[in-house]
Amino acid sequence: MDSTVAEKTAVTSELSKQDHDTNTVSPRISQESVQHEISGDEDHSDASTVAEEPANTDIENAQHVIRQVTTDIGPPVPIPRLKRRGLFAQLAVLPEVENPKTYPRRTKWFLTIVVALAAAAAPIGTSIFLPSLHQVTTDLHTTATIANLSIALYLLAMSIFPLWWSSFSEAFGRRSIYIASFALFTLFNVLCAISNNIAMLIVMRLLAGGAAASVQAVGAGSIADLWEVRERGRAMSYFYVGPLCGPLFAPIIGGLLANRWGWRSTMWFSMIFGGVIFVLILFALPETLESRQNILREAEQTTASLDRTTSRVSSTVVRGTAKWLKILKMIFLDPLAIILYLRYFPIALTIYYAAITFGSLYILNISVQQTFEAAPYNFSTLIVGLLYIPNSLGYMITALFGGKWSDTIMHREAVKAGRYDEKGRPIYLPEDRMKENAWLGCLLYPVALIVYGWTAQKGVHWIVPMIANFGFGIGSMLIFAVSTTMLTEFLPKKSSSGVALNNFVRNIFSCVGTIVTSPIIRGIGNGWLFTIIGLVALVSGLAVLSTMKKFGPRWREKPIDH
Repeated sequence: MDSTVAEKTAVTSELSKQDHDTNTVSPRISQESVQHEISGDEDHSDASTVAEEPANTDIENAQHVIRQVTTDIGPPVPIPRLKRRGLFAQLAVLPEVENPKTYPRRTKWFLTIVVALAAAAAPIGTSIFLPSLHQVTTDLHTTATIANLSIALYLLAMSIFPLWWSSFSEAFGRRSIYIASFALFTLFNVLCAISNNIAMLIVMRLLAGGAAASVQAVGAGSIADLWEVRERGRAMSYFYVGPLCGPLFAPIIGGLLANRWGWRSTMWFSMIFGGVIFVLILFALPETLESRQNILREAEQTTASLDRTTSRVSSTVVRGTAKWLKILKMIFLDPLAIILYLRYFPIALTIYYAAITFGSLYILNISVQQTFEAAPYNFSTLIVGLLYIPNSLGYMITALFGGKWSDTIMHREAVKAGRYDEKGRPIYLPEDRMKENAWLGCLLYPVALIVYGWTAQKGVHWIVPMIANFGFGIGSMLIFAVSTTMLTEFLPKKSSSGVALNNFVRNIFSCVGTIVTSPIIRGIGNGWLFTIIGLVALVSGLAVLSTMKKFGPRWREKPIDH
């Protein structure tokens, strides 16, 4: 017993010498009391609280020693203006720093808001067009199914282009990609607005969707650049507020504009929005990628071995040719290698479930436009635009609390399992985010879809299907936020690649859904369509969550090669 007292005294004495550590000896401390708290003034620290057992575990009623370990990652170190990276980097008001995670919290939240606003461009381009599709069919002398292609191919471009945007961002940095893509987005929207036939409109819409899609993948990478894992869920949810503001405000704006000036005014609005974001990025967003892939250096390393196998006369020509072939391969073919990440079960399951959820969203959007402008509702273009508010409110409300809830769950699971590194910080696992929050979303949004389908088909008062859509917004947003954050953590070195792959798969689902929704509704009605989708979503969710829970520890033993 005396040795135990001496040991405790030594530990307490040693810890008391550190002024910045808080030490408490308590006879009874539960795991729930181990909390992770950082004050608002501690902008550059990563602090965790760890419960440690005394060395002698044979002593009954052993006391816990609580030690707070603070690892200071240092103040932000600005990079000289002339050495900043990215297009027109010298114009940025905020300086680039060596480690973006050292930015003050206010700066990080400001940059998060900028990226979120940029991420709103792509969904605005989709949703602002929905209320005026019938005007397009009349003005350009086409059918509803062909007009829907302007939405479907926009979504298809949003699925494919991020594979290259993501890869380019790892080589050229985030800022350069943002600037280039928004310059193109603005240009293509001008061409959409002046289209004189449906073919030109569809092609320009496809290119505009591809340009806007850069933020869908690179934006999540920027959030991962700025925020530590323990706060990333909350930041990712706030980032998603931007894309989800599109479905909230864009249909209303689109309805107002189309009623007053016709469908072309919606394209002019998208052009103006893209131009404003371009200027904001140009002056307010510094480069946040810590280290970039050097394509030229990698190509030179690959071709260096040719000097040993060729003559001195021909080696220069062969090496130069091989170098540029390697560069072209890295630019145009290597981005497709992202698809190979689907061979890893955790990534494949997460993306599959997110794609089912996202596809359901766009099927619902098309159904709202088609159902409520027809009998028995016969709503005007403006009123149809207002009907997208309920599910969008569900997205935004969930974004405000869902991310923080996800971070809290993740920390709770790490503490509960007693996972700490050598510095006393909790070790977080991506699948820890899929707990009661994911189960709630898994059950809520399929039920909401089924309720919407039958009430809309039977002509029930519009408030009932809108309440169902509000429930869909809450449930689906829980899944979106969790899955996107998990993908950045499955692939911490290539966070934008995981999100790009997610966009690739889910927007293909959305593209197919957008094309087939209208004829299916005419064939079997909203009731059976959304019953089928709801049941598929429910079974998929239960299967994915159960599988991740059962096999997650086994899959972690095989690290993902990236």
